[in-house]
Amino acid sequence: MLTSLFTGISGLNANGLALSVIGDNIANANTVGFKASRANFGDILSQTLGGASAMQVGRGTMIIDIQKMFTQGTLETTSNPLDLAIEGDGFFVVRQLNGPTYYTRAGQFRLDKDGYVVDPNGYRLQAYQMDATGSVTGEINDVYLAGLMSEPSATNKINMQVNLDSRDDTRTWSFTPGANLPNSAVYNFSTAITVYDSLGNPHLVYTYFVKTTANQWQAHVIYNTSATGTPNYVEMDFAGTQPITLTFDADGKLTTVTPANPTGTFDFTAWGAAANQQIAFDFTNSTQYGSPNAVVFQNQNGYSSGNLIAITVDQDGVISGVFTNGQVKKVAQVVLAKFVAAHNLTKVGKNLFLESYGSGGPTYGAPGTVGVGSVYANSLESSNVDLAEEFIRMIAAQRAYQANVRVITTTDNMLNELMNIVR
Repeated sequence: MLTSLFTGISGLNANGLALSVIGDNIANANTVGFKASRANFGDILSQTLGGASAMQVGRGTMIIDIQKMFTQGTLETTSNPLDLAIEGDGFFVVRQLNGPTYYTRAGQFRLDKDGYVVDPNGYRLQAYQMDATGSVTGEINDVYLAGLMSEPSATNKINMQVNLDSRDDTRTWSFTPGANLPNSAVYNFSTAITVYDSLGNPHLVYTYFVKTTANQWQAHVIYNTSATGTPNYVEMDFAGTQPITLTFDADGKLTTVTPANPTGTFDFTAWGAAANQQIAFDFTNSTQYGSPNAVVFQNQNGYSSGNLIAITVDQDGVISGVFTNGQVKKVAQVVLAKFVAAHNLTKVGKNLFLESYGSGGPTYGAPGTVGVGSVYANSLESSNVDLAEEFIRMIAAQRAYQANVRVITTTDNMLNELMNIVR
């Protein structure tokens, strides 16, 4: 009869522990990236009685496992571009300086005073490093964003699409190099565009269009070679002939450009830039219609240096810097870790997990590869705790606890009756 007392006690202990698990889940209902746990019950080895039937009497229950439930949590939108959420399998990898590597689903990242991307504990986010061209190197290391700059790029091509008015009169070009630009009487139309030298210094390049005969125009390119004081405007020489000749057909379509691939050698050495900067001109799709002179489209491919003004993260986990010169530079790619038995990871608090023998080793991969999920910026994964389900489990644990108390009190009453037999 005393066995039933210990059976009841085992029920009290097991259901009390189950209630602790439920309470932990409820307490973390608003914890970012939290994964709920579930207490799994199992019976205690039964007592075998003698006889041919080998009767077995159970001795109660116990918690055989507290299982982590890695179901997907809801993604919530935030205003921080470094708030990251994983949709699918995988863990962010963070490393304590001179310490162990941890794994987490909580993506509340930010920059620390040294310019590293860290979690609320100050542990550094790990990512694949990228070279200057934006290609992944395969090295996994800290994400460092301080001091990022976009290097300047010298202009080597100008695209210019213009319409030249077929109704214009012909002009006689006359230009003398010096401090002044051409007089408006010697050209029909002009446009200007900013180009950049090897140091990122901006320079205005002027193109003057002069109608020489019906259906034929000349493009004269002029720029300044003096860095200080009085400007010195010179005309660019193209293949031994200063102007570029544009010839149109009777339908106003551009037919020939002479020279065929006009490329000028610009001298910006007065600004300390590299010598002999080659810039090609492309007049594709230019026209000569009976409408006012106009620039339809023009651009150039150079840019100055730039400072970091914003950070973006795409679904592939690529962290990019946006710079003041309009350039976007890839810096690193977030690495995710996947475990075969993630439910066996060791909880160490602060939303962190450690690898254990039961979990197996991690498999690293970029988001969207090797079975890991995608990464979303400006998002956080909510706790996967279902409060309704937890309350139901709480009621069940409470009732089970009460029932086991009844087993103990009933056994006590029976023992009292036994003690009263001798009266």
